[in-house]
Amino acid sequence: MKRLFVALTAVLAIGLASAQDRTIELGYVLWDSEIASTHVVAAVLMDELGYDVELTSVDAGPMFTGLAQGDFDAIVAAWLPATHEAYMEQYGDQVVDLGVNLDGADIGWAVPAYVEVDSITELNANADLFGGEIIGIDPGAGLMRASDAAFDVYDLSDFVLIDGSDAAMAAALDRAITRNEPIVVTSWRPHWMWAAYDLKYLEDPEGVFGDAEQIHTLISQDFEQNGP
Repeated sequence: MKRLFVALTAVLAIGLASAQDRTIELGYVLWDSEIASTHVVAAVLMDELGYDVELTSVDAGPMFTGLAQGDFDAIVAAWLPATHEAYMEQYGDQVVDLGVNLDGADIGWAVPAYVEVDSITELNANADLFGGEIIGIDPGAGLMRASDAAFDVYDLSDFVLIDGSDAAMAAALDRAITRNEPIVVTSWRPHWMWAAYDLKYLEDPEGVFGDAEQIHTLISQDFEQNGP
């Protein structure tokens, strides 16, 4: 974890060339992993480097839109190449990629290890077991877009994808595990729930959720040119 925070701060600090009286605007999504990393970066920028920092939580779409429009100076939560691919296709030429701040991230659908289902291909035959629900997060998230694609690829006509939030998804997972009940949740790593619970990803033979990803730090073009 220390390595992550050092990398995040070092990469973001590339854009901090000379001191100016300006607040640095950081946008982030309400995923526990990104809340933690963004707040640590903000703390270092304020406490160690002396900058004023303003934090704004938004959904993934507005986060990228805000960065492209210059409403945010930086984000440390761009999951590439797959999760936020659509947003980078739309806004990639309007932002500046400072590089990777974390390797080895991944996304998918997770279940408690005690669940005797191992693959997405087995879900249709076990729809009743899971109440026909897959518990999701905020609807604008790249993970939810990938989940929509998985519904089509695997023809999951007996399931519905439940919109919500990171917190609501984690609460549903905790309730199910406390009761030793089956549940499918949209998930990603790094996330604290992988340390708190014994989980497994459902196999994704069609590769809808992609391979291991990287989390990148992006800044606005205005921040690159005029930032502190």
